[in-house]
Amino acid sequence: MACAGKANTGNKKNALKHFKTLTEFHEFRQLPKPLHPLISVVDVSAVPQIDDETPVAMVLDFYSISIKRMKNVRVKYGQHPFDFNEGILSFIAPNQIFSVALTDKAEPVERTGWVINIHPDFLWNTSLAKTIKTYDFWDYSINEALFLSPKEESIINQIVQNIVQECEANIDKFSKHIIISQIESLLGYSDRFYHRQFITREKANHQLLDRLDKLVTDYFNSNNLVHKGLPTVAYLAEELNLSPKYLTTLVKMLTGQNTQQFIHEKLIAKAKEMLTTTEMSVSEIAYELGFEHLQSFSKLFKMKNNISPLEFRQSFNL
Repeated sequence: MACAGKANTGNKKNALKHFKTLTEFHEFRQLPKPLHPLISVVDVSAVPQIDDETPVAMVLDFYSISIKRMKNVRVKYGQHPFDFNEGILSFIAPNQIFSVALTDKAEPVERTGWVINIHPDFLWNTSLAKTIKTYDFWDYSINEALFLSPKEESIINQIVQNIVQECEANIDKFSKHIIISQIESLLGYSDRFYHRQFITREKANHQLLDRLDKLVTDYFNSNNLVHKGLPTVAYLAEELNLSPKYLTTLVKMLTGQNTQQFIHEKLIAKAKEMLTTTEMSVSEIAYELGFEHLQSFSKLFKMKNNISPLEFRQSFNL
């Protein structure tokens, strides 16, 4: 499938490539010129093979959504490598850096799937121009991509085929509206399937929550609270090789809390432990937990427990 005409050829250089238009990207990847300058659907199997082991880092000024199965191809998104041997649905927003390279130059590349590229200008003066940015998965890393069941993949592929048919048809006043509605369906189903994945991959997700719990506990048991303050969501996500948005969504699905609330709950648990097992004053405990001012610690503790730290210690000792 391809919204395209006759193929062009070109040379690649192993440096950061910034593509402002779909046409520039198609030329670079030796793809046919897109029939529409602001939207294209590319058959992954028709893309010429990468001929160099050195990763080609790229930045796109447009959205890219894809289902790919690519053997012997390595993709790096941000700082995270990913293997496309399994079919996944992935999302790249404008201005996000990723790179592509062969895993083994001697081995042939096997690839199937499609990529849909959407320039933000195509969305101009539509409701999707505002709502497209609200989907969480644009902030997820590619190693947090969506694994589809055969039935789910069939649904997504049918939507993409509808877009292809509109791209290949004669453009009229209805074309853009129909394509936009299909993109909205694609995003809507993707959102549903992502939330399904948080539930169905329960074992892996709970293992990840256990790792988060240990990471926060170890952080609290070190001197980091005194010297660095509370761990940030960005820090925890990086340590777990996740994006902050994905971590927050996962924690919300599993605990009903956002990541910041999760950190505060762990902090309060540590405070309770110190209040009941040490002779340290409340002020000393507040300092050890990274608070510059006792009032801030007392306010957070009372908000979570409806009593002050001192009242908690006294009630525990009754």
